[in-house]
Amino acid sequence: MSDEVEIKLPKLGESIVSATIVQWFKKVGDSVKLDEPLLEVSTDKVNSEIPSPVSGKVSKILADPEQELDVGAPLAMIITKEGSVSEEAIATPSESLTQSKDTPSKKGFFTPVVLKIAQEKGIDLSELENIPATGAGGRLSKRDLENYLQNRTAVPAIPAIGGEERVKMSTMRKMIADAMVRSFYEAPHATLVNEVDVTKLIKYLKENKEPFRKENGYKLTITSYIAKAIGEGVKKFPMINASLEGDTIVIKKNVNLGIAVSVEQGILVPVIADCHTRPVKEIAQEVSALSDKARKGNLKPDQVKEGTFTMTNFGMSGVLIGTPIIRQPEVAILGVGAINKKVIALEDDSVAIRSMMNLSLSIDHRVIDGMYGCGFLAEVKHYLENFQ
Repeated sequence: MSDEVEIKLPKLGESIVSATIVQWFKKVGDSVKLDEPLLEVSTDKVNSEIPSPVSGKVSKILADPEQELDVGAPLAMIITKEGSVSEEAIATPSESLTQSKDTPSKKGFFTPVVLKIAQEKGIDLSELENIPATGAGGRLSKRDLENYLQNRTAVPAIPAIGGEERVKMSTMRKMIADAMVRSFYEAPHATLVNEVDVTKLIKYLKENKEPFRKENGYKLTITSYIAKAIGEGVKKFPMINASLEGDTIVIKKNVNLGIAVSVEQGILVPVIADCHTRPVKEIAQEVSALSDKARKGNLKPDQVKEGTFTMTNFGMSGVLIGTPIIRQPEVAILGVGAINKKVIALEDDSVAIRSMMNLSLSIDHRVIDGMYGCGFLAEVKHYLENFQ
Protein backbone atom coordinates (compact mmCIF):
# COMPACT_ATOMS: atom_id res chain seq x y z
CA MET A 1 0.00 0.00 0.00
CA SER A 2 1.10 3.56 -0.58
CA ASP A 3 -0.08 6.90 0.74
CA GLU A 4 -0.74 9.71 -1.71
CA VAL A 5 -0.29 13.19 -0.21
CA GLU A 6 -1.76 16.34 -1.73
CA ILE A 7 0.73 19.24 -1.81
CA LYS A 8 -0.88 22.68 -1.52
CA LEU A 9 0.37 26.21 -2.13
CA PRO A 10 1.61 27.37 1.29
CA LYS A 11 1.13 30.83 2.76
CA LEU A 12 4.13 32.93 1.71
CA GLY A 13 3.43 36.05 3.78
CA GLU A 14 0.76 37.91 5.70
CA SER A 15 -0.44 39.96 2.73
CA ILE A 16 0.14 37.35 0.01
CA VAL A 17 -3.04 35.54 -1.06
CA SER A 18 -1.95 34.10 -4.40
CA ALA A 19 1.08 33.16 -6.48
CA THR A 20 1.90 32.24 -10.07
CA ILE A 21 3.72 29.05 -11.04
CA VAL A 22 7.08 29.91 -12.63
CA GLN A 23 8.58 26.47 -13.16
CA TRP A 24 8.58 22.90 -11.85
CA PHE A 25 11.83 21.28 -10.76
CA LYS A 26 10.21 17.83 -10.83
CA LYS A 27 8.02 16.00 -13.32
CA VAL A 28 5.65 13.05 -12.93
CA GLY A 29 7.59 9.96 -11.93
CA ASP A 30 10.50 11.84 -10.33
CA SER A 31 11.60 11.09 -6.79
CA VAL A 32 11.72 13.97 -4.35
CA LYS A 33 13.31 14.26 -0.92
CA LEU A 34 11.96 16.05 2.14
CA ASP A 35 12.61 19.82 1.82
CA GLU A 36 13.98 19.42 -1.71
CA PRO A 37 12.78 22.26 -4.02
CA LEU A 38 9.68 21.09 -5.84
CA LEU A 39 8.72 24.19 -7.85
CA GLU A 40 9.24 27.94 -8.10
CA VAL A 41 6.41 30.46 -7.71
CA SER A 42 6.19 34.22 -8.15
CA THR A 43 4.26 36.83 -6.15
CA ASP A 44 4.15 40.60 -6.50
CA LYS A 45 6.95 40.69 -3.94
CA VAL A 46 9.48 37.97 -4.79
CA ASN A 47 10.10 34.61 -6.46
CA SER A 48 10.22 31.67 -4.03
CA GLU A 49 11.12 28.01 -4.22
CA ILE A 50 8.54 25.71 -2.62
CA PRO A 51 10.17 22.72 -0.88
CA SER A 52 8.49 19.34 -0.71
CA PRO A 53 6.98 18.67 2.73
CA VAL A 54 7.40 14.91 2.23
CA SER A 55 9.70 12.37 0.61
CA GLY A 56 8.36 10.21 -2.16
CA LYS A 57 7.56 10.12 -5.84
CA VAL A 58 5.56 12.67 -7.84
CA SER A 59 2.39 10.98 -9.10
CA LYS A 60 0.44 14.00 -10.40
CA ILE A 61 1.10 17.65 -11.21
CA LEU A 62 -2.02 19.76 -10.80
CA ALA A 63 -0.83 23.23 -11.84
CA ASP A 64 0.95 24.51 -14.94
CA PRO A 65 3.56 27.24 -15.42
CA GLU A 66 2.07 30.77 -15.62
CA GLN A 67 -1.06 29.56 -13.80
CA GLU A 68 -2.11 31.80 -10.88
CA LEU A 69 -3.36 30.00 -7.76
CA ASP A 70 -4.74 31.04 -4.40
CA VAL A 71 -3.01 30.03 -1.18
CA GLY A 72 -4.18 26.51 -0.28
CA ALA A 73 -4.78 25.45 -3.89
CA PRO A 74 -3.51 21.93 -4.82
CA LEU A 75 -0.14 21.77 -6.58
CA ALA A 76 0.76 18.10 -6.85
CA MET A 77 0.27 14.59 -5.49
CA ILE A 78 3.20 12.67 -4.02
CA ILE A 79 3.31 8.95 -3.14
CA THR A 80 5.10 8.76 0.17
CA LYS A 81 5.43 5.02 0.83
CA GLU A 82 6.90 2.27 -1.27
CA GLY A 83 4.90 2.02 -4.42
CA SER A 84 5.12 3.02 -8.02
CA VAL A 85 3.47 5.68 -10.09
CA SER A 86 0.90 4.19 -12.39
CA GLU A 87 1.88 3.66 -16.02
CA GLU A 88 -1.01 5.91 -17.01
CA ALA A 89 0.25 8.77 -14.84
CA ILE A 90 3.76 8.53 -16.27
CA ALA A 91 2.49 8.30 -19.83
CA THR A 92 0.16 11.29 -19.53
CA PRO A 93 1.77 14.01 -17.44
CA SER A 94 0.47 17.57 -17.70
CA GLU A 95 0.82 18.45 -21.35
CA SER A 96 2.44 21.82 -20.69
CA LEU A 97 5.20 20.15 -18.68
CA THR A 98 6.15 17.61 -21.32
CA GLN A 99 9.18 18.44 -23.39
CA SER A 100 9.00 17.87 -27.11
CA LYS A 101 10.85 14.85 -28.47
CA ASP A 102 12.37 17.21 -31.02
CA THR A 103 14.10 19.21 -28.28
CA PRO A 104 16.41 16.81 -26.43
CA SER A 105 18.76 18.22 -23.81
CA LYS A 106 21.89 16.79 -22.30
CA LYS A 107 20.68 18.28 -19.01
CA GLY A 108 17.58 16.13 -19.39
CA PHE A 109 14.78 18.69 -19.24
CA PHE A 110 13.96 22.31 -20.06
CA THR A 111 10.84 23.77 -18.47
CA PRO A 112 8.26 25.48 -20.69
CA VAL A 113 9.13 28.83 -19.10
CA VAL A 114 12.82 28.44 -19.99
CA LEU A 115 11.98 27.32 -23.53
CA LYS A 116 9.60 30.25 -24.00
CA ILE A 117 12.17 32.81 -22.85
CA ALA A 118 14.82 31.18 -25.06
CA GLN A 119 12.53 31.39 -28.06
CA GLU A 120 11.74 35.07 -27.39
CA LYS A 121 15.44 35.92 -26.99
CA GLY A 122 16.59 33.91 -30.02
CA ILE A 123 18.58 31.30 -28.07
CA ASP A 124 18.83 27.85 -29.67
CA LEU A 125 19.11 24.53 -27.81
CA SER A 126 22.86 24.22 -28.30
CA GLU A 127 23.35 27.58 -26.54
CA LEU A 128 20.90 26.61 -23.78
CA GLU A 129 22.80 23.42 -23.07
CA ASN A 130 26.03 25.34 -22.47
CA ILE A 131 24.58 27.76 -19.90
CA PRO A 132 25.72 26.94 -16.32
CA ALA A 133 22.77 25.32 -14.53
CA THR A 134 22.12 25.54 -10.79
CA GLY A 135 18.54 24.27 -10.66
CA ALA A 136 17.38 21.11 -8.92
CA GLY A 137 18.86 17.98 -10.49
CA GLY A 138 21.31 20.07 -12.51
CA ARG A 139 18.54 21.58 -14.61
CA LEU A 140 18.62 25.03 -16.12
CA SER A 141 16.35 27.30 -14.04
CA LYS A 142 14.61 30.49 -15.12
CA ARG A 143 16.98 32.42 -12.88
CA ASP A 144 20.02 30.82 -14.55
CA LEU A 145 18.75 31.91 -17.96
CA GLU A 146 17.92 35.45 -16.78
CA ASN A 147 21.41 35.84 -15.26
CA TYR A 148 22.93 34.58 -18.51
CA LEU A 149 20.89 37.02 -20.59
CA GLN A 150 21.85 39.91 -18.35
CA ASN A 151 25.56 39.26 -18.93
CA ARG A 152 25.23 38.15 -22.53
CA THR A 153 26.66 40.27 -25.32
CA ALA A 154 23.81 42.13 -26.95
CA VAL A 155 22.78 41.01 -30.42
CA PRO A 156 21.15 43.28 -33.00
CA ALA A 157 17.38 43.28 -32.67
CA ILE A 158 15.34 41.92 -35.56
CA PRO A 159 13.24 44.74 -37.03
CA ALA A 160 9.59 44.24 -36.13
CA ILE A 161 7.11 43.80 -38.94
CA GLY A 162 4.89 46.84 -39.36
CA GLY A 163 7.15 49.11 -37.29
CA GLU A 164 6.16 47.83 -33.86
CA GLU A 165 7.30 45.28 -31.31
CA ARG A 166 5.02 43.40 -28.93
CA VAL A 167 6.45 42.22 -25.62
CA LYS A 168 4.35 40.13 -23.26
CA MET A 169 4.41 41.25 -19.63
CA SER A 170 6.39 39.06 -17.26
CA THR A 171 4.59 37.56 -14.28
CA MET A 172 6.20 40.09 -11.94
CA ARG A 173 5.36 43.00 -14.26
CA LYS A 174 1.69 41.94 -14.41
CA MET A 175 1.49 41.70 -10.64
CA ILE A 176 3.10 45.11 -10.19
CA ALA A 177 0.67 46.58 -12.73
CA ASP A 178 -2.36 45.09 -10.96
CA ALA A 179 -1.18 46.34 -7.56
CA MET A 180 -0.48 49.86 -8.86
CA VAL A 181 -3.85 50.17 -10.62
CA ARG A 182 -5.68 48.92 -7.52
CA SER A 183 -3.84 51.38 -5.27
CA PHE A 184 -4.27 54.35 -7.62
CA TYR A 185 -8.02 53.92 -7.94
CA GLU A 186 -8.81 52.81 -4.36
CA ALA A 187 -6.72 55.38 -2.46
CA PRO A 188 -7.15 59.12 -3.13
CA HIS A 189 -3.53 60.22 -3.57
CA ALA A 190 -2.09 63.59 -2.60
CA THR A 191 1.63 64.39 -2.96
CA LEU A 192 3.60 66.88 -0.88
CA VAL A 193 7.09 68.08 -1.83
CA ASN A 194 9.79 69.60 0.35
CA GLU A 195 13.30 70.74 -0.55
CA VAL A 196 16.10 69.56 1.75
CA ASP A 197 19.58 71.03 2.11
CA VAL A 198 21.90 68.01 2.34
CA THR A 199 25.18 69.92 1.91
CA LYS A 200 26.45 68.99 5.37
CA LEU A 201 25.44 65.34 4.97
CA ILE A 202 27.00 65.00 1.51
CA LYS A 203 30.27 66.50 2.77
CA TYR A 204 30.31 64.05 5.66
CA LEU A 205 29.65 61.08 3.36
CA LYS A 206 32.43 62.08 0.96
CA GLU A 207 34.91 62.35 3.81
CA ASN A 208 33.91 59.12 5.51
CA LYS A 209 32.57 56.81 2.78
CA GLU A 210 35.85 55.11 1.87
CA PRO A 211 37.19 54.71 5.46
CA PHE A 212 33.78 53.33 6.46
CA ARG A 213 33.77 50.82 3.59
CA LYS A 214 37.30 49.62 4.39
CA GLU A 215 36.43 49.18 8.06
CA ASN A 216 33.03 47.53 7.65
CA GLY A 217 32.97 45.96 4.17
CA TYR A 218 29.84 47.80 2.99
CA LYS A 219 28.94 51.34 1.89
CA LEU A 220 27.57 54.21 3.93
CA THR A 221 25.04 55.98 1.71
CA ILE A 222 22.50 58.77 1.98
CA THR A 223 19.76 56.10 1.74
CA SER A 224 20.70 54.90 5.23
CA TYR A 225 20.27 58.41 6.66
CA ILE A 226 16.93 58.93 4.91
CA ALA A 227 15.77 55.57 6.32
CA LYS A 228 16.81 56.70 9.80
CA ALA A 229 15.07 60.05 9.29
CA ILE A 230 11.84 58.23 8.36
CA GLY A 231 12.06 56.17 11.56
CA GLU A 232 12.56 59.32 13.63
CA GLY A 233 9.71 61.11 11.83
CA VAL A 234 7.26 58.28 12.52
CA LYS A 235 7.93 58.63 16.26
CA LYS A 236 6.29 62.07 16.17
CA PHE A 237 3.75 61.31 13.41
CA PRO A 238 2.75 57.64 13.96
CA MET A 239 -0.29 57.79 11.66
CA ILE A 240 2.11 57.79 8.68
CA ASN A 241 3.03 54.22 9.64
CA ALA A 242 -0.46 52.76 9.39
CA SER A 243 -2.83 50.75 7.21
CA LEU A 244 -6.56 50.97 6.54
CA GLU A 245 -8.82 47.96 7.17
CA GLY A 246 -12.39 48.86 6.26
CA ASP A 247 -13.19 51.84 8.48
CA THR A 248 -10.43 51.02 11.00
CA ILE A 249 -7.01 52.70 10.94
CA VAL A 250 -4.35 50.26 12.18
CA ILE A 251 -1.32 52.15 13.51
CA LYS A 252 1.80 49.97 13.45
CA LYS A 253 4.19 50.24 16.38
CA ASN A 254 7.21 48.98 14.43
CA VAL A 255 8.58 50.83 11.40
CA ASN A 256 9.30 48.11 8.84
CA LEU A 257 10.73 50.16 6.00
CA GLY A 258 10.49 48.84 2.46
CA ILE A 259 13.14 50.16 0.08
CA ALA A 260 12.31 49.82 -3.62
CA VAL A 261 15.10 48.19 -5.64
CA SER A 262 15.06 48.12 -9.44
CA VAL A 263 15.73 44.68 -10.97
CA GLU A 264 15.52 43.46 -14.55
CA GLN A 265 11.94 42.18 -14.19
CA GLY A 266 10.58 45.23 -12.33
CA ILE A 267 10.74 46.45 -8.73
CA LEU A 268 11.37 44.46 -5.55
CA VAL A 269 10.87 45.96 -2.10
CA PRO A 270 13.00 44.32 0.60
CA VAL A 271 12.08 45.34 4.13
CA ILE A 272 14.30 46.64 6.96
CA ALA A 273 12.51 45.60 10.15
CA ASP A 274 12.35 47.93 13.19
CA CYS A 275 14.03 50.80 11.35
CA HIS A 276 13.01 53.23 14.09
CA THR A 277 15.21 51.53 16.71
CA ARG A 278 18.34 50.76 14.68
CA PRO A 279 21.48 52.93 14.35
CA VAL A 280 22.52 54.27 10.94
CA LYS A 281 25.48 51.87 10.74
CA GLU A 282 23.20 48.85 11.16
CA ILE A 283 20.68 50.24 8.67
CA ALA A 284 23.50 50.74 6.13
CA GLN A 285 24.49 47.09 6.49
CA GLU A 286 20.89 45.96 5.89
CA VAL A 287 20.48 48.27 2.89
CA SER A 288 23.64 46.88 1.29
CA ALA A 289 22.81 43.22 1.95
CA LEU A 290 19.15 43.38 0.90
CA SER A 291 19.85 45.39 -2.27
CA ASP A 292 22.48 42.87 -3.33
CA LYS A 293 20.14 39.94 -2.69
CA ALA A 294 17.32 41.64 -4.60
CA ARG A 295 19.47 42.15 -7.70
CA LYS A 296 20.77 38.58 -7.55
CA GLY A 297 17.28 37.13 -7.01
CA ASN A 298 18.20 35.66 -3.61
CA LEU A 299 15.61 37.37 -1.40
CA LYS A 300 13.60 35.14 0.92
CA PRO A 301 9.84 35.64 1.46
CA ASP A 302 10.34 36.91 5.02
CA GLN A 303 12.63 39.66 3.68
CA VAL A 304 9.86 41.28 1.63
CA LYS A 305 6.83 40.93 3.88
CA GLU A 306 5.11 43.03 6.53
CA GLY A 307 6.37 46.39 5.33
CA THR A 308 4.64 49.39 6.93
CA PHE A 309 6.14 52.30 4.95
CA THR A 310 8.04 52.48 1.64
CA MET A 311 10.83 54.64 0.27
CA THR A 312 11.67 54.83 -3.45
CA ASN A 313 14.77 56.60 -4.76
CA PHE A 314 14.17 57.73 -8.34
CA GLY A 315 16.89 60.34 -7.88
CA MET A 316 19.47 57.67 -8.71
CA SER A 317 18.44 58.11 -12.37
CA GLY A 318 18.72 61.91 -12.21
CA VAL A 319 15.00 62.66 -11.75
CA LEU A 320 14.43 65.68 -9.49
CA ILE A 321 10.78 65.23 -8.45
CA GLY A 322 8.31 62.34 -8.71
CA THR A 323 4.86 61.40 -7.40
CA PRO A 324 5.14 57.78 -6.20
CA ILE A 325 2.11 55.49 -5.92
CA ILE A 326 1.36 54.06 -2.46
CA ARG A 327 1.91 50.35 -1.86
CA GLN A 328 -1.31 49.24 -0.20
CA PRO A 329 -2.23 48.47 2.51
CA GLU A 330 0.28 51.19 3.51
CA VAL A 331 -0.96 54.79 3.61
CA ALA A 332 2.15 56.70 2.55
CA ILE A 333 5.32 56.45 0.46
CA LEU A 334 8.37 58.73 0.29
CA GLY A 335 10.05 59.51 -3.04
CA VAL A 336 13.66 60.70 -3.09
CA GLY A 337 14.84 62.97 -5.91
CA ALA A 338 18.31 63.60 -7.30
CA ILE A 339 20.76 65.82 -5.41
CA ASN A 340 21.39 69.01 -7.36
CA LYS A 341 23.68 71.96 -6.68
CA LYS A 342 21.78 75.27 -6.53
CA VAL A 343 22.41 78.88 -5.55
CA ILE A 344 20.41 79.38 -2.35
CA ALA A 345 19.64 82.49 -0.31
CA LEU A 346 20.65 81.88 3.32
CA GLU A 347 19.00 83.29 6.45
CA ASP A 348 21.45 86.22 6.61
CA ASP A 349 20.52 87.13 3.00
CA SER A 350 23.87 85.94 1.67
CA VAL A 351 23.93 83.42 -1.16
CA ALA A 352 25.76 80.12 -1.40
CA ILE A 353 25.98 77.02 -3.56
CA ARG A 354 24.23 74.20 -1.70
CA SER A 355 23.42 70.53 -2.39
CA MET A 356 19.63 70.33 -2.52
CA MET A 357 17.30 67.32 -2.72
CA ASN A 358 13.51 67.07 -3.16
CA LEU A 359 11.46 64.66 -1.05
CA SER A 360 7.96 63.72 -2.33
CA LEU A 361 5.49 62.27 0.16
CA SER A 362 2.40 60.62 -1.36
CA ILE A 363 -0.36 60.07 1.20
CA ASP A 364 -3.67 58.23 1.28
CA HIS A 365 -6.00 61.18 1.87
CA ARG A 366 -8.59 58.91 3.50
CA VAL A 367 -6.21 58.48 6.44
CA ILE A 368 -3.66 61.31 6.32
CA ASP A 369 -4.55 64.99 6.18
CA GLY A 370 -2.30 67.41 4.30
CA MET A 371 -1.04 69.26 7.40
CA TYR A 372 -0.20 65.98 9.13
CA GLY A 373 1.81 64.90 6.08
CA CYS A 374 3.54 68.30 6.03
CA GLY A 375 4.54 67.84 9.66
CA PHE A 376 6.09 64.43 8.97
CA LEU A 377 7.94 65.73 5.91
CA ALA A 378 9.28 68.69 7.92
CA GLU A 379 10.55 66.29 10.60
CA VAL A 380 12.43 64.20 8.00
CA LYS A 381 13.89 67.41 6.55
CA HIS A 382 14.99 68.60 10.01
CA TYR A 383 16.79 65.33 10.75
CA LEU A 384 18.69 65.31 7.43
CA GLU A 385 19.74 68.94 7.72
CA ASN A 386 20.79 68.66 11.39
CA PHE A 387 22.05 65.08 11.64
CA GLN A 388 24.65 64.22 14.25
